Amino acid sequence: MAHRIEPQRTQRTQRTPTTTGVVLLCVLRVLCGSSSLGAQPVDTAFRQLLTSGKPAPAPPAWRALIGEYGATDSDTLFVLERDGRLTTLRHGTYAALTEVAPDTFLLADGRLTVERAGGKVAAVSVGGARLPKRALGTEDGSQFTITPLRPVAELRREALAATPPHEQGPFRPSDLVAVTTFDTTVHLDVRYATRNNFMRTPFYSSARAFLQRPAAEALGRASAMLRPFGYGLLVHDAYRPWYVTKMFWEGTPVPQRVFVADPAQGSRHNRGEAVDLTLYDLRTGKPAEMTGGYDEMTARSYPVYPGGTSLQRWQRDLLRVAMESVGFTVYDAEWWHFDFKDWRSYPIGTQTFEQLDTRDSGLGTRRGAVPESRVPRPESRPLQP
Repeated sequence: MAHRIEPQRTQRTQRTPTTTGVVLLCVLRVLCGSSSLGAQPVDTAFRQLLTSGKPAPAPPAWRALIGEYGATDSDTLFVLERDGRLTTLRHGTYAALTEVAPDTFLLADGRLTVERAGGKVAAVSVGGARLPKRALGTEDGSQFTITPLRPVAELRREALAATPPHEQGPFRPSDLVAVTTFDTTVHLDVRYATRNNFMRTPFYSSARAFLQRPAAEALGRASAMLRPFGYGLLVHDAYRPWYVTKMFWEGTPVPQRVFVADPAQGSRHNRGEAVDLTLYDLRTGKPAEMTGGYDEMTARSYPVYPGGTSLQRWQRDLLRVAMESVGFTVYDAEWWHFDFKDWRSYPIGTQTFEQLDTRDSGLGTRRGAVPESRVPRPESRPLQP
C-alpha cells in the first residue's frame, strides 16, 4: 500500500505582493465573500499563494533526480525542488543541495552522489548508504494503470446484476446537471469514456459529467475564482453509477483499494456530489502539472505530498484552496477528488447516463447538459504495460 505522508511544517520565503496580486485579492474577495477555508478566511489562503508568487518551472535537468529513495518507508529520502533549489527531505528536515561535480552534491553534513543505469537515475548514496530510487507512477505523465484482478467483462456483468446498499432517508430529489452548466470554461476529459484510464477499458458510453445542482453551481464559482490566475477547471469524472464503483473495487488489488470506494458504503460520486478534476492553462489549454497523475495509486496522489516541484505543489494547492472555499473538501488520498458539503443529502444512484436521460432526470439540454455531439472527447493515449 502506498505510504501516507504527513504534512511538513516549513517556513516559506515571503515576498511583497505584486500589483497584480493585490488586484487578484480584490477580485477574490468579491467572488468569495466571507467564506472560509477551514479556520482561515479564503482571501488569507489565497494571499499565501499570491505572496509566495507563482514558482518558475524547475530546470529540466533536475527532473530525473526528483523522486523518492530508500528501501523502506521509515527511511525515505525525498529529492525535490524547493524555492528554486534542489533539496532533500529526510525525517522532516530539509537540506539544500549544492552541485560540485556532475552527479555529485554537497549537503550541510555530507555528500550525495547519483548512480545511473541505462541513462536513468537508479539510486543515490548518502553517508555511505545506497538508497535505490522508487518507481512511482509514470515518469512521462501518461496514465497510471493496473492489471485488473478479473476480466472486466466479468466484473461488469456481476456489477450490473448487483444491488446498491440500502439507505435510510429522507433524501433530496436528485437534480443532476452538466458540470458545464454554470461556467462554459469548465472543460471535460472524461477518461472513463475511453481506454485511457487506470483499468484500460471504457466504463461510460459517452464523455459527460454531472453534479447535483448546488455542487455544480459551486463548481462554477470556483472556476470564476481561478480565472484571474490564468487557470480553468478540467473535469475527469463527477456522477458515477454505483455499478462502476463496484467494478473498480472488485478489479483493484487490495493494497491499492485506499484509492477506490467500497461499494458496500457507496461513493460520493454515486450521489452526484463528488468531482475529479485538475487545472488547465486558459491560454494554452494544457493541463497543469501536479505532483502525481490522475488516478495514480501512489503516495504522490496525497494532497499533502511534500515531493515534486514548487510549481506542481503550488498548482495543486491553488486547486484545493479554490475548491474548498466554495464548499468542497479534498479527499485525503487524492489531490484531484473533492466532495461537496451536502453529499449526505442525496441517495446512491446506479443509473447509466442513458437511463437518466430516459427517465427525464434533468440531463437534457433544457437543464444545461451539453449535447453528446458537442462534448469534446479526450484523445486516447497508448496503453501502458
